[in-house]
Amino acid sequence: MKRLTAGRWLLIISSMTALLLVAVALCALIGPTPLNLKEALASDPSNPNAKILFGIRLPRILLAGLIGGALAGAGVVFQAILRNPLADPYVLGVSSGAALGAAVGILMNVQHSLFGFNAMTVCAFIGALATIFFVYSIAQSYGRVLTHSLLLTGVIINYVFAALIMLITAIVDFTKARDIIFWLMGNLNKIEYNYFTILTAAAYICIGSAVLLLRSRDLNLLSLGEAAAGQLGVEVEKLKKIAFLATSLVTAGAVAEAGPIGFVGLIIPHAMRMLFGPDHRLLFPAAFLGGGIFLILSDTIARVGIGGSEIPVGVVTALIGGPLFIFLLRRQIRKTG
Repeated sequence: MKRLTAGRWLLIISSMTALLLVAVALCALIGPTPLNLKEALASDPSNPNAKILFGIRLPRILLAGLIGGALAGAGVVFQAILRNPLADPYVLGVSSGAALGAAVGILMNVQHSLFGFNAMTVCAFIGALATIFFVYSIAQSYGRVLTHSLLLTGVIINYVFAALIMLITAIVDFTKARDIIFWLMGNLNKIEYNYFTILTAAAYICIGSAVLLLRSRDLNLLSLGEAAAGQLGVEVEKLKKIAFLATSLVTAGAVAEAGPIGFVGLIIPHAMRMLFGPDHRLLFPAAFLGGGIFLILSDTIARVGIGGSEIPVGVVTALIGGPLFIFLLRRQIRKTG
């Protein structure tokens, strides 16, 4: 493993940032409707090309980049605090809580905006937050957060909430059932985009991610084991609480905006770890940028769709991420075996 220096960190992060900007620029030009870039960049904002570029594609791409980064960064931290390479942002039931909140919103026919936000997003976010505090309260014992309790509680919550979602899907009409199923697939196909929503999402995702990045050195020590980390001066319980709450909030916001998009929080941390090593000071920001690139590209494929029909981005990430994960796993087995 190469030693992390300031020069190496700057080179890798600047290269990843450049790739992200290239992905944004290229994907903004790709879509089912041909785009005249010259007319889109003209001063007239009422031009159809300008509306497509700045009113639909660019906001969607920016949101995809934020959500992909949030999920990948959350995956890195969950794998560190749970010391489980299969942990992802949804392992503790946050996704199921958001999905149940969205399903209840659809059942109650909540259609109007709440607090200036899309009603579905608000319902999903409330469901995710409620799940976070429920799981946290169960897993906490005498001031300590027990890792195995977190995992077991998350697994049970996922099963129970999945059953409740199926119950709601079974009793609603066809249109509402379709809305629930489509949301569960994960998608960024909002009826309308506004930059206020994107700026709000950017605020809590970036603040939560900044908190986690500042704790990256402690996460390195935690990977040695809780006892070893404590002996090296890490306040283990405080670190786990901060990491769990910050990561869960970031995940809750991402899921509320786009539904449960799978494999981003699982495959990207593994890929970045294989490329750049396990040092979280580099791994976390690299995974954030890599997750943004991956979801932007996946959503572009979803926008183009099959036969002119758009498909959910969660389907694309699963179809790409599944085989890629198997490839990386086989490669890792060959290296270690």
